[in-house]
Amino acid sequence: QVQLVESGGGLVQAGGSLRLSCAASGRTFRRYIMGWFRQAPGKEREFVAAIRGSDGRTYNADSVKGRFPISRDNAKNTVYLQMNSLKPEDTAVYYCAARSSAIVTMSRYDYDYWGQGTQVTVAS
Repeated sequence: QVQLVESGGGLVQAGGSLRLSCAASGRTFRRYIMGWFRQAPGKEREFVAAIRGSDGRTYNADSVKGRFPISRDNAKNTVYLQMNSLKPEDTAVYYCAARSSAIVTMSRYDYDYWGQGTQVTVAS
């Protein structure tokens, strides 16, 4: 069982930056693929980024590529999402997720554990 707790959301002006953090419980953090998803009102939850625990390889959705680097610190059981050049369309609840597999996927149905979400609002 893995518990995930996100932090770092808030209100920011367009063009600004925020860093989200997700702290995970447990001693096998390195074995999990960690992902970030987001869900805007009235929309499906969508993939944002993921990172493998074994080698740190990262994956990003096209909509955030080059703006939202994902990273992790296995010693701290924490994954980060640095959000730069924020746009109003980035406004959503952001969720951290963990997948107990070596294969990265972008489907929310493939992730086993979820955090409670943190709101990010980008004002124009």
